[in-house]
Amino acid sequence: MLIETPYKVGDTISLKLSSGEEIVARLDGEDSEYFTLKKPMVLIMQEKGLGLAPFMFSVDPGNKFMMRTSSVTCVSKTQTDIANQYIATTTGLTIN
Repeated sequence: MLIETPYKVGDTISLKLSSGEEIVARLDGEDSEYFTLKKPMVLIMQEKGLGLAPFMFSVDPGNKFMMRTSSVTCVSKTQTDIANQYIATTTGLTIN
């Protein structure tokens, strides 16, 4: 039987926070206390549909972010369309 891991380091993942926010980020590491994230973006609703905005405006977006696992209610690999939008937003590369 093939066992698939839900996500791994380097994947674009979605995290639902206990505050209700949904974060999309690149997973850089994980342990029992923290998710280490790169370029976290918050999912927002716009007139044309879903969009992405910086999770924090007051820090360098290139920094690594430490998110406490106790602040996260669930985590999963991001849906392909949203992951592609995230990559386009954070790198300027368009993926078809």
